[in-house]
Amino acid sequence: MSGPAVFRLPDLGEGLTEAEIVEWKVAVGDVVAVDQPVVEVETAKAAVEVPSPVAGTVTELYAEAGTVVDVGAPLLAVSAPAENAPVDGGVRDAAPAPPAERMKEHYREEERAGSGNVLVGYGTGSARRSRRAARRAARASAGSPDAAAPRAEALPTEAPRTGAPRDEAPRVISPVVRRLAAAAGIDVGALTPSGPGGVVLRRDVESAIAAASRPPEPRPARAGDAAGPGDGPGTGTEAGVGAGAQDGVHNGVHGGGGGSAGDGDLIRVPLRGVRRTMAERLSRSRREIPEATTWVEVDATALLRLKKDIARADPGARVGTLALLARICVAGLRRFPELNASVDAERQEIVRKSRIHLGFAAQTERGLVVPVIRDAHLMTLAELAAALGERTAEAREGRAAPENLTGGTFTLNNYGVFGVDGSAPIINHPEAAMLGVGRIVERPWAHKGKVRLRKVTQLSLAFDHRVCDGSAAGGFLRFVADCVERPEVLVAHM
Repeated sequence: MSGPAVFRLPDLGEGLTEAEIVEWKVAVGDVVAVDQPVVEVETAKAAVEVPSPVAGTVTELYAEAGTVVDVGAPLLAVSAPAENAPVDGGVRDAAPAPPAERMKEHYREEERAGSGNVLVGYGTGSARRSRRAARRAARASAGSPDAAAPRAEALPTEAPRTGAPRDEAPRVISPVVRRLAAAAGIDVGALTPSGPGGVVLRRDVESAIAAASRPPEPRPARAGDAAGPGDGPGTGTEAGVGAGAQDGVHNGVHGGGGGSAGDGDLIRVPLRGVRRTMAERLSRSRREIPEATTWVEVDATALLRLKKDIARADPGARVGTLALLARICVAGLRRFPELNASVDAERQEIVRKSRIHLGFAAQTERGLVVPVIRDAHLMTLAELAAALGERTAEAREGRAAPENLTGGTFTLNNYGVFGVDGSAPIINHPEAAMLGVGRIVERPWAHKGKVRLRKVTQLSLAFDHRVCDGSAAGGFLRFVADCVERPEVLVAHM
């Protein structure tokens, strides 16, 4: 029998060099099976589960939850009989590990070969997805806020149902909700869950934090109580405390990382994972791109009518407004290729792209992400609609593959879902432009010589002034507006 085998963090691809441990699915002494998820990690791209490439007993965990580890760093040790040790399992005995580059290439080979070491959520097989669903069901039925890892011999086959017994202990499925509660000192066991099956949701924790932040009775103002704008809890009033606490909670949830209470009433949220990646990308965009913004208000009544006509003609296509706007953007980029480009600052060159990889902004619990639909110019309207739905679901469930979150050439941002009319969006570096769409509302509008109520929206185009001038940018935006107002223009360019 050989000594314990050390399982190291595999190469996650896309240039990622580190990951944060979100949650261990196993503990020391647990027996694990091959391909059983043992740890959930969060990278700058997505949250993924790492399966064990070997069966055996866990003898050591090398890092605690919340720790950031590098690719090739030890994750856990598994004591297994020598005959169970895999040939290409990414595990090495306690002997010195190979160099980092050899380790990375080793995992790349395994992923290309389709071995058991492909990360859950990144793989190609349906078996991994079924194991993921079974594991979630086991955690949901465990009745513990921390939801200890499922044992290989006790995986249920059905997902939890709604309507769990009222005397069942509250469950916390989301690691984000669990970290948020821990940071604020909230006992999830004392909360009344509002989710299906007795699951504690983010809003339950937020409500508890807001309630705990309210003082039991008003206290007289004292010198030094005044706070500057944005200080929230420092105001000393009930409204100020509630607003400050809610603001801290909002940032903590959408940042995808737990905050640590400290400095009085302040909640500090570390910039990690997706939030850090977006912060760096947007900051770089502001530093490097001389952007300009142009906008126009358009009558979208005909476009909405077209959406209804398509739904009646082909209900299975599930074509929504975003899909129609995406198809319009693709047609516009083929007509004005200057905007489907980037700038190589080192070589002082404009790089125009022959393929359109359309990104679209999606808000998730882990923050703002931009899923990418590759080769959107080769898709039909129905195919675009299906791809939008699939990418959105992947992003919100935290299972988007890194290659589906990078490489975009143009971004569509529908901020109208937040109930706002317009915005000056920040370009998604290194792209050259972004189209923003506001909410669609009824407004008085001149139509056929009369003032009527029409469905009106605002389109905003932010563009890199290095790649084109106002003529090209205005031409693209006008083309998009014409397609929205008269969809037959789009048909002529499909």
